[in-house]
Amino acid sequence: MTAYPAETVLDLLARGAEGAPAIAAPGRQALSYGGLRALARRTIADLNAMGIGRNDRVAIVLPNGPEMAAAFVTIAAGATTAPLNPAYRAEEFDFYLSDVNAKALVIGEGMESPARAVAAARGIPLLALRAEGAGPAGGFTLVPETRLTGTPAAPGPAAGGDIALVLHTSGTTSRPKIVPLSGINITASAYHIGATLRLAPDDVCLNIMPLFHIHGLIAATLASLGAGASVSCTPGFNAFRFFAWFSEVRPSWYTAVPTMHQAILALAERNHDAIKAGRLRLIRSSSSPLPPQVMTALEESFGVPVIEAYGMTEAAHQMASNPLPPAKRYPGSVGVAAGPEVAIMDGAGTLLAPGEVGEVVIRGRNVTAGYENNPKANEEAFIKGWFRTGDQGVMDDAGYLRLTGRLKELINRGGEKVSPIEVDTVIMDHPAVAQCLTFALPHPKLGEEVAAAIVLREGMAASESELRDFAAKRLAQFKVPRKIVFLAEIPKGATGKLQRIGLAEKLGLVA
Repeated sequence: MTAYPAETVLDLLARGAEGAPAIAAPGRQALSYGGLRALARRTIADLNAMGIGRNDRVAIVLPNGPEMAAAFVTIAAGATTAPLNPAYRAEEFDFYLSDVNAKALVIGEGMESPARAVAAARGIPLLALRAEGAGPAGGFTLVPETRLTGTPAAPGPAAGGDIALVLHTSGTTSRPKIVPLSGINITASAYHIGATLRLAPDDVCLNIMPLFHIHGLIAATLASLGAGASVSCTPGFNAFRFFAWFSEVRPSWYTAVPTMHQAILALAERNHDAIKAGRLRLIRSSSSPLPPQVMTALEESFGVPVIEAYGMTEAAHQMASNPLPPAKRYPGSVGVAAGPEVAIMDGAGTLLAPGEVGEVVIRGRNVTAGYENNPKANEEAFIKGWFRTGDQGVMDDAGYLRLTGRLKELINRGGEKVSPIEVDTVIMDHPAVAQCLTFALPHPKLGEEVAAAIVLREGMAASESELRDFAAKRLAQFKVPRKIVFLAEIPKGATGKLQRIGLAEKLGLVA
């Protein structure tokens, strides 16, 4: 049974020793826990003086780095954070700022962004975040660019039931939905990750994940702070700078999505000395399936266990995870329940036995209470007290979960269901293949046909017919891709995830 020492972000920071490092960055002095706690108290007071209090929405548009991490943590201690991707266009900012009903927008002082004009047009006050350049990493002051006064409806530090964070679902097939996460949700998830990875005060996470995404916010940042450990925040993912940061920061772990791991892996051999001189304890992977071949290659290159976990926004990130040694971890499995209860259910709402394939469902302390202002989505998402993840999977007798695909990504070829993950895994075994993403191609008679996007290894070659023949040795004929496209790079989403849905259109394969 997990112990939950805190229900709020402010209480979560209590474990860190006064002078111990909390938030850092390559090349900069760390902000201590004492400094971060003082910054949180000051930020709550400053927001309250501007009329912003508990459950008031504060949108944040900042580049990756220690100030973004500190802003998220300290604003969530007294209000509701709504971090937005700084790369959004004006129309996107207009949608998201309106949809979350932002009471203010925090943006970097002097930062050029279409969000400024959008906020001004909507009458949303701007708060400039002034970084303390000479001070420790993450230190800042909020300077109102619009005069703000008033008394908040609920001043002071946030309570556990207050909403600490609102994020949108990716919305690949429909309008993005708002996911509200309470202080209880996000602190529980932070503790679950800390317990899974056995995080301790001397651990250092090198964060390369975007800090507008649940993975970077909770797994890298909040899980570290909940353990009294530290997080070193880079300006964002850059494979060519990774090993310089790695040598300087000397992290004990890092967490990333599979495409990032693959880019790092491509440069690992020439950075063998840096890896050997490091103090890495583990590598974590989450947010999309890690090809078993990549897991094996990472473990060989870095000499540490690769821990694949399973997360989603609605669960405040982590749901299941492979355990650390000496417990078993399995390539292709996302491990055992690691926080909420996890089960497999059929379409009628009956829980299934080990070995039976169905939808993955969850319930527990870190799971959202429901989408905001969306009764229809909530009716579809919740069944008998369980949240439906939209993922298909199977659990073995030991409780290890194997995902067989997103239900909406399964390819329906004339009534035959094809798991894209299964096809990816087989084709990735070909020595010339660096990446494979299987996707649905619309077909006039069958409805959908199986297609695959392939990135070849540098200096290696393979033809479409060769890869089809290779796949046919291990896959039923209906699962073998009829169309294979070779790409220099597979299109990725904002968080580095490969996106199957809509890929046929993106690649111009649809008439």
